[in-house]
Amino acid sequence: MAERVIAACDGASKGNPGPAGWAWVVADGDEQPVQWEAGALGTATNNVAELTALERLLSTVGPDVALEVRMDSQYAMKAVTTWLPGWKRKGWKTAAGKPVANQELVARIDALLEGRTVEFVYVPAHQVDGDPLNDFADRAASQAAIQQEDAGSALGSPAPPPSSAASKAPKASKPSGGSTRAGVAKKRTAGVSGSSASSRTLKAKFPGRCRCGRSYGAGEEIAKNPDGWGHPECRATA
Repeated sequence: MAERVIAACDGASKGNPGPAGWAWVVADGDEQPVQWEAGALGTATNNVAELTALERLLSTVGPDVALEVRMDSQYAMKAVTTWLPGWKRKGWKTAAGKPVANQELVARIDALLEGRTVEFVYVPAHQVDGDPLNDFADRAASQAAIQQEDAGSALGSPAPPPSSAASKAPKASKPSGGSTRAGVAKKRTAGVSGSSASSRTLKAKFPGRCRCGRSYGAGEEIAKNPDGWGHPECRATA
């Protein structure tokens, strides 16, 4: 499997629904943007823009590349890591029995995630000294929404201009390790490169999906195996 890369994606809608755009960015080893793309969506909601950004990122990056995806949309993250198994069991219906919104987009993302290693990391939006990759994607998506024009490194486009909103936002506190991440990762994995089985178990902070395909809930005991985190009993079959 190719070396893991760090990326971010974001969507924007000026009106919700309103003029919308999406964007993703891939970083180098120093977490500096090296490749990015943004696109116009016409009139759409924030949720559609966020999901489209993730779908375009996964469609562009090869399935053999392990990804860390930073996002500020809890809806998009939960849709593909937490709610999706239940939606599928219920025939693409919510717990209230209503059709799942944006089903086609979610289904495409589900198919793109199959058999690949993706770690989702939540980062707060519009924070001074926040995650620079997420900020880049946010600015690119916002620019695409306003201008309704595609842009990106492949097109020779300049980087999106700085956002004035970020300078007015309250400063984000940093963890003691110096990382700007402010969320706990949610994983959908199919073999984490270089990981090894461990006898240690812990309680999951977030719901997730085991290597066996079954989900586990927040608070359940999970264990590390070569494919990430999952049911302790599945560790023995790794």
